[in-house]
Amino acid sequence: MSTPQPKIVETSNNDSFMIAGKPYSSRLLVGTGKYKDLDQAKAAIQASGAEIITMAVRRTNIGQSPDEPNLLEVLSPQDYTYLPNTAGCYTADDAIRTCRLARELLDGHDLVKLEVLGDEKTLFPDVAETMRAAETLIKEGFKIMVYTNDDPIIAKRLEEMGCVAVMPLAAPIGSGLGIRNPYNILTIVENANVPILVDAGVGTASDAAVAMELGCDGLLMQTAIAGAKDPILMASAMKKAVEAGREAYLAGRIPKKRFASASSPLDGLFF
Repeated sequence: MSTPQPKIVETSNNDSFMIAGKPYSSRLLVGTGKYKDLDQAKAAIQASGAEIITMAVRRTNIGQSPDEPNLLEVLSPQDYTYLPNTAGCYTADDAIRTCRLARELLDGHDLVKLEVLGDEKTLFPDVAETMRAAETLIKEGFKIMVYTNDDPIIAKRLEEMGCVAVMPLAAPIGSGLGIRNPYNILTIVENANVPILVDAGVGTASDAAVAMELGCDGLLMQTAIAGAKDPILMASAMKKAVEAGREAYLAGRIPKKRFASASSPLDGLFF
């Protein structure tokens, strides 16, 4: 009699999600800046398994400086979905101009990450300016993935305006503090009808796993990888953490209890 073979569950390979109508299998989005050079950026991004990569239009050459290395020649748009972002913008008008420039440089590309910052010390979002920019850009046909704070009310308002994804911060940009307000993130996830991706504040793989265990659709990170002692190895770790956190969320964790509970049943003991 043959021995029954265990069933293999392949949730990581088959668990895709949608952004702006396009499916993606990797739930890890990564940035292209802060690496020592473009070769290291390419190697780390490949190790991360990311399919969506973001770059700061104001700080990255994507064709506006013909005499400098062009990111598009190292990381081909044929291999990745580019997500231009408005990093460094402190007003709605600056963010709007930056998105229009990105669309021109990328031949009509309309998927962008919108962030409008409030001040240079905290890099927290300026919510009023963010909403003003989002309203204009959505009217112009842009598909907006929007960086915001971890306020469930604001997150819902941005979804209702027509943003295709909402990206609440876990902690200040580049801080590495991890998820400071998990219950806020959980509330945002529970109320959302668009993808929720944690953006900013992740420091290490365990932070990424926590975000995914809360039910987030994905994460975007840059400093946690590029600033690590070994960016390529950290990118690989982040890939595994996102996959593990997602599988744990789908599996359903046991409830927390104050006191111990026997791991083996007590019924039917022989002595």
